[in-house]
Amino acid sequence: MPAASSIQVLVVDDQQSMRVLVRTCLTQIGIKDIRDASDGEAGLKELIAKPAHLVISDFNMPKIDGLAFLRAIRAHPPIANTAFVMLTGRADAELVQRAVQFGVNNFLVKPFTTAQLKAKLETVFGKLS
Repeated sequence: MPAASSIQVLVVDDQQSMRVLVRTCLTQIGIKDIRDASDGEAGLKELIAKPAHLVISDFNMPKIDGLAFLRAIRAHPPIANTAFVMLTGRADAELVQRAVQFGVNNFLVKPFTTAQLKAKLETVFGKLS
């Protein structure tokens, strides 16, 4: 049962408004160590420079999309075990199947609530205290 305040999170989304929304929800859950990046390329550089426990990443982004970002993380041993939650507006079967194949830990479909985000995180980390 990890304390929410001990979890380090990297939020990656090309829309600043979505990064702010995710940060607000995470803060309400009790997570305080939150960084962000505007696309998968910047996110990968940030994560390699300073690993995190969790990545919450949009699927549809320029440069490196969420699937390619997930694959890059899984292929880099120092960060390969980072928990990864895919944020998407389209949870179609093909995307879900490919993301599961690449090692996604969970999905969060937009729009979402703080309670939904917390429930997704608890399936990854267990009950948050």
